Amino acid sequence: MRRLIAYLVRFAVILAGYVVASLSASAFLNILFLAHLGYTPANPEPTATASLYFSVPFVALFVAYFAFMPAAVVILIAEALGRRDWLFYALAGAVVAGIFLGFVHETGDANFDITETNARLAVIGSGMIGGIFYWLAAGRWAGSWRREALPDLEA
Repeated sequence: MRRLIAYLVRFAVILAGYVVASLSASAFLNILFLAHLGYTPANPEPTATASLYFSVPFVALFVAYFAFMPAAVVILIAEALGRRDWLFYALAGAVVAGIFLGFVHETGDANFDITETNARLAVIGSGMIGGIFYWLAAGRWAGSWRREALPDLEA
């Protein structure tokens, strides 16, 4: 019974980590977009900063949707291997973003094509940020479900 509870808790932590990773990648993309348009912290626009409250969670839905399958594979590999270093998750986030860019290229949809180098680098950078934030939320305890339970001292 303890094992089942440990598995369910770990699954909840992984799910929460994925949500945190999606939100952080979205926030990074939004901030890069605003910086590209010329908004700076020294000269904040009230409408631009207020729009982040809506656009960050909204874009996070798309980030989570498009990155789900490659991220699930990476998370399974990390859990099986017990990888707990931040660099693994940062590079894995870049790989997930690269796989997303490959899918976008293969679809051939003119409305959804990312051709600019800066846009591609922004997507890869957001994948790395998402990977690092996943590590902060859940990756530091990867493989913890495989450990044996501590002995009960009262028995």
